[in-house]
Amino acid sequence: MTKARAYLLCLLLAGGTQVSAQRISDSANRPVVVDSLVARRPVDNDRRIDSVLRLHSPRKAAIRSAMLPGLGQIYNRKYWKVPIVYAAVGIPTAMLIYNLSWYRRTRFAYTVLATRDSGRYGQIHPKLQGYVQFDNLAALQNLRNEFRRDVDYSVLFVLLFWGLNIVDASVDAHLKTFDVSPDLSLRIKPGYSEMAGTNGISLVLSIR
Repeated sequence: MTKARAYLLCLLLAGGTQVSAQRISDSANRPVVVDSLVARRPVDNDRRIDSVLRLHSPRKAAIRSAMLPGLGQIYNRKYWKVPIVYAAVGIPTAMLIYNLSWYRRTRFAYTVLATRDSGRYGQIHPKLQGYVQFDNLAALQNLRNEFRRDVDYSVLFVLLFWGLNIVDASVDAHLKTFDVSPDLSLRIKPGYSEMAGTNGISLVLSIR
């Protein structure tokens, strides 16, 4: 009988030791049972995310794209997007340069013709000499206004695509830390839906 009691006492002490190893204390020093694996997972996941954020910053991607279009995409290692970015920003930039140069030429020709400064007639672009020969000041003014309008549109398109380039780089950098681990699963589940309160087929997203 004494040996049985001693054996039982040893089992109780061993069990108590095992349970106490899985307990932690909260702020009020009250014991709380926590599975060690469950306790480590959030911490490890947070450390992994913090490490990725330090190595790959959306802010850096946005700043680099703002400095030079395509640089943020290179930082994100999305090299296939660089030609698209260059085309999207480069074409409006080329149109801006073209329209701006012709706006300056037509403005100069209009000023010379309006002031009757015959000494500078030879400095007018050859393609605009016809307006001078026929003294067509109104047509030259309309042409100047058209190029001025095209300059404004070109500037807007350059700013628009430059901004889209920054947004694209920032979004790609944010998606670098998006959780696509096996703990996320999407499945179709037939049967009763508690949310809809009826039978049918549900699309269930499980996060484990």
